Amino acid sequence: MKKLLATAGLAGALAFDAAACDICGCFMGITPYDNQSSVSLMHRYRVFNGYQHLGQQPRFFPDGARPLFPSTLNTDDNYRHSHLGDATDFEAFRVVELRAKHFLAQRLELNAFVPYVMNTSQSNGRQLTLSGVGDVTVFVGYHLIRNIETAGVQSRLIIGGGAKLPTGDNTRRDSRGRRYDSLTQPGSGTTDGFVYLNYIGSYRNLGLSLNSSYRRATRNRYAEGFSPSVASFANLFYRLPMGENWQLYPSAQFYYEKTRGETFEGVLTGEHAMNNALLGPGLDVYYKNVSLNASAQFPVYTATTDHPASAGRLVVAVGYSFRQQRYLIK
Repeated sequence: MKKLLATAGLAGALAFDAAACDICGCFMGITPYDNQSSVSLMHRYRVFNGYQHLGQQPRFFPDGARPLFPSTLNTDDNYRHSHLGDATDFEAFRVVELRAKHFLAQRLELNAFVPYVMNTSQSNGRQLTLSGVGDVTVFVGYHLIRNIETAGVQSRLIIGGGAKLPTGDNTRRDSRGRRYDSLTQPGSGTTDGFVYLNYIGSYRNLGLSLNSSYRRATRNRYAEGFSPSVASFANLFYRLPMGENWQLYPSAQFYYEKTRGETFEGVLTGEHAMNNALLGPGLDVYYKNVSLNASAQFPVYTATTDHPASAGRLVVAVGYSFRQQRYLIK
């Protein structure tokens, strides 16, 4: 299952696709179509709610957050950004993302993600929602180890890197001409470079995927940036064959992210630092070339700050894998 970059990390950009048989034109792999070009549409929901230092408990669905889509795409209810301890405060980040992966060669893949961002922040009973096309991500991966056509133990090791491009708008202002908080903007205005390492292995029907990434960002036109961040993702999955065309992959998924937060003119501001670990279930369903992926992770550790705490993340995706047999690069 493909899990992509969360709020500050890449953790999920790589994937489990699925495998069938060479006779039908599919590619034998660790999971169905895991060496095939594909397109998918993914929805991600990430929410922060509750002030830990005040003893408030985070809620996955705080009142007014609306996990799928906001009530209106752009609205400002006399919003003022502050953290005064109101238990109803929350920050909800929703992304509908079009993803494409194309294998240029049997071991070389090219990926592109185009997001539509819907960010909502509620502070002291006032709400702000900003929406628009976000920052496009492009990256390549090279399959260093590709031991996938053997019985029993199979393994794949992928190394890669890429960039998040400043294609989203980060200049939105309120009616008084004041620019909104940087994390609420659809875009960041920064160019972020990242590298990643992904290992996928399986023994018979049991498999494990491990992904870790490191990211650095430039400054935008307002001298804002983000400190280096790391993100790691682990997925323990089990294959349940359900007949000739159906396969199910239930899983347990762990996600970890850490960053020291925002910077201004290269100096840390102390805003939006994160050190979070989340854990939860997932389920991938494959029918022929079509996949449906769903997962949710909930906090098992959250470092205390004076901002709303991490309350969890939800990912739902539908994809189509092509029966690729030819490559641009031999």
